[in-house]
Amino acid sequence: MIALLQRVLESKVVVEGQTIGQINQGLMVLLGVEKNDDRAAADKLLQRILKYRVFSDAEDKMNLSLQDIEGGLLLVPQFTLAADTQSGLRPSFSSAAPPQQGKALFDYFVEQAKAKYDKVECGQFGADMKVHLINDGPVTFQLKV
Repeated sequence: MIALLQRVLESKVVVEGQTIGQINQGLMVLLGVEKNDDRAAADKLLQRILKYRVFSDAEDKMNLSLQDIEGGLLLVPQFTLAADTQSGLRPSFSSAAPPQQGKALFDYFVEQAKAKYDKVECGQFGADMKVHLINDGPVTFQLKV
């Protein structure tokens, strides 16, 4: 699984003009699922996201996690993260999970996140989403398991 973490001051997902997920300070995470991913990979990635230290402490060092600051977590499915862009002028999605597997793992990830953390919002798998964010820093990291 691939996660693109963006430290945000606020973020929201809009589908058909309706806000379906919204957070204030926290992490907006784009999630991509690859063919060989499974629940164990999802569990490992979630653990890293919740504990990854990307927020500043009193000395302005990145020493605090999402849990430490009690920030929001906005999870957005993004199959294009699994694209192979090594060559050519068009991305290949041969390593991306098929839609049914991708949806199942995204749904599992959201379910586990909500069970372990109480400030979780999410986008909608397969929808035409408009993602709004104010990136804080900007600070963006890619995590892969």
